[in-house]
Amino acid sequence: MGGIVPMGNSGHPGALPATSDEMSRLLTAVRRGRVLTVTGPVREQRALLVREIARRVASNFYDGVTFVSLERTTGVRELVEALGCVPGMPFLPCGGANAASWLAERDMLLVVEGCDRLDAAALGWLRKLLAVAPGVRLLAAGRYPLIMEQERVHRL
Repeated sequence: MGGIVPMGNSGHPGALPATSDEMSRLLTAVRRGRVLTVTGPVREQRALLVREIARRVASNFYDGVTFVSLERTTGVRELVEALGCVPGMPFLPCGGANAASWLAERDMLLVVEGCDRLDAAALGWLRKLLAVAPGVRLLAAGRYPLIMEQERVHRL
């Protein structure tokens, strides 16, 4: 099966790429902040870390955690469609404004893997979503930060 195997600070396959102190700070950042972006060159390490963070904080969100993994450049329409296709997510109304209105009433963690694939319009939509949805937190993983207000960045 080849490929890159995530290696944490311990050097063992599957180990988290964060120390326990770093993990504690990251969990607090998600619970108290609005945006946390995990950056680094290895996608598997970023994904491993954000999925573990999401698993550990899921019970903090009434509406749970929603994962979106982006494989190609994504605009608003594709992002909203991806959100509507997430297992367990009720069908979102068509259009970015309607989806943002629906999400504005939620208490949830939105996890976006591959956030560096979001185009400028999709990033703008996420900024607007965070402005109208006080219960939504964003946990992102990508090669680069999102450059959002209140964003905390953790570099691997």
